[in-house]
Amino acid sequence: MTAYRRLRLPGATCFFTLCLEEPARGLLIDEVALLRHAWARTLAELPVRRQAVVVLPDRLHAIWTEPEDATLFPERWRRIKARFSRAVSGDFAPRDSLRRKRERGIWQRRYWEHCLRDAAALDRALEVCRRAPVLAGLVTRPEDWPYGSFAAPRGRMGNIAHPTEPSCPNRSTSA
Repeated sequence: MTAYRRLRLPGATCFFTLCLEEPARGLLIDEVALLRHAWARTLAELPVRRQAVVVLPDRLHAIWTEPEDATLFPERWRRIKARFSRAVSGDFAPRDSLRRKRERGIWQRRYWEHCLRDAAALDRALEVCRRAPVLAGLVTRPEDWPYGSFAAPRGRMGNIAHPTEPSCPNRSTSA
């Protein structure tokens, strides 16, 4: 098994990018309810402070602050990716190397993480999350993207903790 070199600092704030294996599918938005469920279940088991999240059709960006006594982000991402992959229906025809490892070929195997060492780095990462839907050509204003921490509040505060929850602005709710 590959041993990835990851900086593990308890209490650290990190910026993450996870991408789909086939970006053209737009699976994260099409199946956002499944992603929401995988996310919520995992973070209930392994809590973390969520600074910002933006879900795009082919990737997601997140900023998390680890608890002071642990660095569990690799396990959190493993569970989120696995739960989402198991829940999504469809044939993804993974490569032989993925099939041998019982992977469906939905996610790219690796993800990018960067430890944010100061307030300026955090501000830059927040700006990446805020501007990502605009740069991807999905909306003209960041607050118009419903799957991010910076969605327009429409009468209440934006959903910083989890932008894909049903209570997210621009999404129908029962509450």
